[in-house]
Amino acid sequence: MSRQAQAAVLFLIGTALLHAGLTNLYLRYVKAGLQPLLLLSGAVLIVAALATAWYEWRRARAEKAQAAIPMTDESHEPEPGHGHVHREPRISWLLLLPLFALILVAPPALGSYSAVRTGTAIQQPYGLSKLPDSNPLTIGLVDYATRAVYDHGHSLGDRRLKVTGFVALDKSGAPYLVRMALNCCAADAQPVKIALTGKIPPVLQPDTWLLVTGTYSAKQTKDPVNNRPIPYFQVTQAKPVPTPKDPYDESWNQ
Repeated sequence: MSRQAQAAVLFLIGTALLHAGLTNLYLRYVKAGLQPLLLLSGAVLIVAALATAWYEWRRARAEKAQAAIPMTDESHEPEPGHGHVHREPRISWLLLLPLFALILVAPPALGSYSAVRTGTAIQQPYGLSKLPDSNPLTIGLVDYATRAVYDHGHSLGDRRLKVTGFVALDKSGAPYLVRMALNCCAADAQPVKIALTGKIPPVLQPDTWLLVTGTYSAKQTKDPVNNRPIPYFQVTQAKPVPTPKDPYDESWNQ
């Protein structure tokens, strides 16, 4: 590509990064904590593009001024190859298609299809923070699963709890509430699952987001994919909710 084309591509990539970073689109790709770096990267690329375009404009202007100076020595002839323009293959511009896809199309967050084919990624914590005294208590799904398995529900007690996640059904039709947890970006997202028991809606559609209210259950099962523990949640009420702004849960690595 020519320098002008490179500047244009840099500018478009930087604009796309700023667009993603200033909207919720970036949450489909990376964790929320990376937003400042994403914005900084976009700004740096735009500055680099403008600097490249300015340099090329200055160079073209200098060459034009040089060409306007009368030649006094007729013996100076253009060297072979000078003035011959090599055109870049037009097919190289197809490299911009993924960029426009990033700008125009927001990919869906990972859902039940991935969840039922991947083992639960629950991890033993280094320590558990003190929970607020509110009752009912809104708690993250990963936080609930961690406390139910490794703390045996001691920090949860018999308080009423509210947990949000999307529905996944295993091969037998057993319902799970799931949240995809990530370390860095969507590429490394893994599901954390809790099994539901109690007053479960008679009809559940995979990928439906639910807010369930209930209490801790000491019952556990094993994930058929990786044989890791999946705790139960005793449901007393369940209602559909819109997909949250950030569909991923980052609490497992904080």
